[in-house]
Amino acid sequence: QVQLVESGGGLVQAGGSLRLSCAASGRLFSVHAMGWFRQARGEEREFVANIRKSGSTDYADSVKGRFTISTDNTWSTVFLQMNNLKPEDTAVYYCAAATQGGAPGWANWGQGTQVTVSS
Repeated sequence: QVQLVESGGGLVQAGGSLRLSCAASGRLFSVHAMGWFRQARGEEREFVANIRKSGSTDYADSVKGRFTISTDNTWSTVFLQMNNLKPEDTAVYYCAAATQGGAPGWANWGQGTQVTVSS
């Protein structure tokens, strides 16, 4: 199992930037992908970005060109750099990890961090 703790959320004006961090601990050797998801009030949780051990990344169309996902060398921290933020980016942002040998899919989740973008 992998434990995840997000930080870096806050209130920012439209056009501004924030950098989210997710500290991972536990069975890090089993992690093969890390991702960010978000959930706006009254909406379903949606995919934002992910990164694989190979280094390949995927992004939701709504954030392409504005958000960048990255990790440190040990994969103990995953980052989400968010630039040119828009009010529609307002949501609780969650970090997730996918592991080999454990439950399938995104089985490990953090508690979330609130991002609010004012217009």
